[in-house]
Amino acid sequence: MKIYVSSKSRGGDGTKEYPMNSIAQAAKIARPGDEVIVAPGIYREYVDPAFGGTQEERIIYRSEVKHGAIISGAERVQTWTQYEGTVWMARIPNSIFGTYNPYTVEIFGDWYDATKKLHTGEVYLNDKSLYEAVTLEEVLNPTPNLESWDQPGSLYKWYTTQDGDATVIYANFHSFDPNVENVEINVRRNCFYPSKEGVGYITLSGFVVTKAATQWAPPTAYQEGMVGPHWSKGWIIEDCDISHSKCSGISLGKYLQPNNDNKWLTKRVKTGTQTERDAICQAQNEGWTKERIGSHIVRRCNIHDCGQTGIVGHLGCVFSIIEDNDIHHINYKHDLAGAEIGGIKFHAAIDVIIRRNRFHHSSRGLWLDWQAQGTRVTQNLFYANTPPDGTLLTGNLSVGEDLFIEVSHGPTLVDNNILLSEVAGRFCTQGIALVHNLIAGSFVGVGSGVDNGSKKFPSPRYTPYHVPHRTEVAGFMTILHGDARFYNNIFVQQPVRQLFRDFAKERNWDSLDQMNYITGTKPYDGYPDAETYFAKFFEDDYKIREDRDKYYDKLPVYTGGNVFFNGAEPHDGEIDFIKNDVSPIQLELVENEDGLFLKTNLYEYLPASFNKTISTELLGEAFEPEQKFEHPDGSEIIFDEDYLGKHRGIHPVSGPFEITKEMKVNVLPLN
Repeated sequence: MKIYVSSKSRGGDGTKEYPMNSIAQAAKIARPGDEVIVAPGIYREYVDPAFGGTQEERIIYRSEVKHGAIISGAERVQTWTQYEGTVWMARIPNSIFGTYNPYTVEIFGDWYDATKKLHTGEVYLNDKSLYEAVTLEEVLNPTPNLESWDQPGSLYKWYTTQDGDATVIYANFHSFDPNVENVEINVRRNCFYPSKEGVGYITLSGFVVTKAATQWAPPTAYQEGMVGPHWSKGWIIEDCDISHSKCSGISLGKYLQPNNDNKWLTKRVKTGTQTERDAICQAQNEGWTKERIGSHIVRRCNIHDCGQTGIVGHLGCVFSIIEDNDIHHINYKHDLAGAEIGGIKFHAAIDVIIRRNRFHHSSRGLWLDWQAQGTRVTQNLFYANTPPDGTLLTGNLSVGEDLFIEVSHGPTLVDNNILLSEVAGRFCTQGIALVHNLIAGSFVGVGSGVDNGSKKFPSPRYTPYHVPHRTEVAGFMTILHGDARFYNNIFVQQPVRQLFRDFAKERNWDSLDQMNYITGTKPYDGYPDAETYFAKFFEDDYKIREDRDKYYDKLPVYTGGNVFFNGAEPHDGEIDFIKNDVSPIQLELVENEDGLFLKTNLYEYLPASFNKTISTELLGEAFEPEQKFEHPDGSEIIFDEDYLGKHRGIHPVSGPFEITKEMKVNVLPLN
């Protein structure tokens, strides 16, 4: 059955001739096999799908015109009165909020660094969010937020207080008249999100979804988003424009565990790391399986201007595909801070494929935290994921990077990507393989960052690993570091801005295992090769009182076919590599009406290739889970296609492109 919705209707029965005037109304009756077709217009409502589809008969919600139907969690305010100078005031009746008033609900949660009290509400001027102030004085006499990536924009501030049954908002609109411009405020907590678990097999296609008062979404709490499947299976979110969620745009994440919801912050006697392990085991006991949870698809979406994450997920993101999305301007305001921020932030991304996406202008591009087992990151473009000059850097994570892989045993595969930010990767982890990438930034955190931060006592983070291609936990172990593979990559050292050099030096972090800016595998100096590492287990006859330190030493590093330019540095055990410090290599992204191009002279100086074809067989097994770098179905990967999908030759060219002469490569081609 087809159910029609139009914002211009007075309300009908859902036929084409007499459409309903509310998507939420259609969502109460749509059943498996139904399609809800929504005409262009603004739908200021919360859509709570009552029923899910099935694998054979999905429920489809489709915007009749791509991006024509807008689901908004905001309401327009046109009752502003001038308070003082360019500051205006509005009184909002609290009745509009129902049981959830975003201007009394503070952002709260594990790993949220609450430097000041902010609310889940927001004020928007012409589709741009203002900055919340904690005093009216800050609104009257604004100063820029020096941590923001948009400091001029941070002068537009707002403040809220309660007065009886009204929410009072003061906002500095500078030269704009808020009663003439489009000024909106967050009213609803979510936009398209089931209130109950298990509403699966829904397709959301072609909508604009914007402006919701979402709460902070750590892995140890209920993870909500402006859009999301709420602990179910088989959603498809496609061709949508997702923006301006206070915290997370799309959530593929964790369900509510009432006994373990922000338990670290509320009960305080167990650390977040311990409650994280508890949450994983509890979920396993309560039905977290491949048959029930995950297997979602997010594709061809524009995801931007969210405060915490573009896409967040813990446990519920398993077996999903994230492809062909543009993910950008996430946490660029830097009014929110904490350890759960990124274009994508996934925990337990088991067998998740992240491919052909563009990550840019975000505090960090992609963060894979814990259990990135079977995760593949392929054919993605990363750039501008570190702060602009003039930004105040305040902590270890404020520099950001393209890709962060943290306390995972792997296997985590990173192949055929372009990483152009000054910091390419933060690898506080093991069990990784980087194959055929172009890397123009450093690796930081190698060999560090895997304990729980105690000063007096040891605090290793015991992290789960799983039955291959399943959710069932197979064991727990600390991170030993190493177990890393680097094959057929190109490393190009680029100039490093003084902002970052000074930041690392002032904090004594300018070491190979912290905030170094040396592009290449240099941070793996001192790591053993495989022959040396495994030989020590057979040096003597087995004895019950043998030296057991060898079980906790750094794991081996494997290399071959890597090329280093412009002073990029191989590690001291590198083999079969080429280093060229003579030929100056330029890398420049050029965007015009024809696309986004990588302009480079790299292929003038790249020598003829005698590389081996890389495959699952050559990469071997990640040490702890004893699982190969393979497809989710367990089949072998042969790396015979490049970033653009072109077939590689018998001796594949290092880097992501199987080309030797082109000066400009379209790195964002249309499919």
